[in-house]
Amino acid sequence: MEATVTFRLMTVEDIDDVLLIENASFATPWSREAFYNELMNNHFAHYIVMLEQDKVIGYCGMWIIVDEAHITNIAILPEYRGRKLGEALMVKVKMSAMSLGATRMTLEVRVSNHVAQSLYRKHGFVAGGIRKNYYTDNQEDAIVMWVNLYEN
Repeated sequence: MEATVTFRLMTVEDIDDVLLIENASFATPWSREAFYNELMNNHFAHYIVMLEQDKVIGYCGMWIIVDEAHITNIAILPEYRGRKLGEALMVKVKMSAMSLGATRMTLEVRVSNHVAQSLYRKHGFVAGGIRKNYYTDNQEDAIVMWVNLYEN
């Protein structure tokens, strides 16, 4: 059964909830200070949280620079995965990016993360290159993926 979810802009008060998702999702999670700086000091940064009732169950961060959106991080709580919530979050993020003037979107994804790559391909992303040794925890390569927002 799919959950009914809502979205809103992330605030500083959401950092603890986002850190739970971050720590459950990534080998090298961002710190509290990193999220605080993104929200308070980075004028390029835009963060969205996904909620089921009042519980933050997912989030996505992106930078909007001129007409390009760069996804910095995107994750769903592990116990909510497999319910098409990543697809709902991706749709919301793409719509938000377009409303902020972006015409293209990019992201990096681990070469081993086939589930995420499949989600991104469903949303029109194509591989555009490789960043060698991108991830600091194990020097894994990243695939750089792109989508033209107005073609999908």
